[in-house]
Amino acid sequence: MDTRAAVERDAMRRALDLARRGPGHGPNPRVGCVLLGADGRVLGEGWHRGAGTPHAEVAALADARERGADVRGATAVVTLEPCDHTGRTGPCSVALLAAGIARAVVAVPDPNPVAGGGAARLRAAGVDVATGVEEDAGRALLRPWLLAVGRGRPFVTLKTAATLDGRVAAADGTSRWITSPESRAHAHALRAEMDALVVGTGTALADDPALTARTPDGELAAHQPLRVVVGTRDLPAGGRLAGPGGEVLHLRIRDPRAVLAALHEREVRRVLVEGGPTLAAAFLSAGLVDEVHAYVAPVLLGAGRPAVADLGARTITDALRLRTRDVQRLGPDVLVVADIEEAG
Repeated sequence: MDTRAAVERDAMRRALDLARRGPGHGPNPRVGCVLLGADGRVLGEGWHRGAGTPHAEVAALADARERGADVRGATAVVTLEPCDHTGRTGPCSVALLAAGIARAVVAVPDPNPVAGGGAARLRAAGVDVATGVEEDAGRALLRPWLLAVGRGRPFVTLKTAATLDGRVAAADGTSRWITSPESRAHAHALRAEMDALVVGTGTALADDPALTARTPDGELAAHQPLRVVVGTRDLPAGGRLAGPGGEVLHLRIRDPRAVLAALHEREVRRVLVEGGPTLAAAFLSAGLVDEVHAYVAPVLLGAGRPAVADLGARTITDALRLRTRDVQRLGPDVLVVADIEEAG
């Protein structure tokens, strides 16, 4: 690997770290940008801080200006192909051209038909463009957003919190608390990364959940996801859903595909399904779950509601098998994160 390539790879890794500072929720992807001078020196850095704020490239250009750096002839190292679309902000491709950027290094091409095309514009203007640098790491970071844009529906995470023998409630219906405070704190942090939480009317009526994202000290997190309740039954007027938190959306439908279509219309990219066994089984049976976060407590009940209702598997070969991506210890509990799309 030549010196320039090594410098650009290091800059891309830095850009990925910057991108991770951005929010996991919202219609836009996490993107980071590093501007390099001809000598490999960093001229400016930036990342996207959320919908309506400057994109990473524009933020990096602003940072370079504040440093007094001249970016003419510089290299822009960006985790996602610069956009070529005017939406809440202007096209990043045009901003880079106006700044005199001579080279662009990109990790992941933009699959969005509305915003894509930035690399082509840059090349047409004489900018040297390289793609695929640290692409695997870029795709891993952008996975929920890439799948949501590519499939035209939100990326779906199914969350379960169960005993070691797979129960989410005892025989008398009690369920608080199966998992530990550490697991619940982690789950609240996960909620804060989501655009929407989804439960069924059965869960809303039986558990009276608030469906909020909270900080470790119990305060409401800065971002509150949309609270979605699926089903035809009316919600109680004085329930916890009427309290502080995100907007409440009652979808009087049961079809998971229709639910996701309605949320896609709202530019929802990430959904956390937290409903009971019936809702979990409905999304799984429809093939609409992308990953599972299973919080498992070292508790045995021997009876009670299962984490997932009947999936129709009548023999072990019919079982839905997942691929474990991560395992974490949370106090006395274990969190298993598993992918479904890669199973098999």
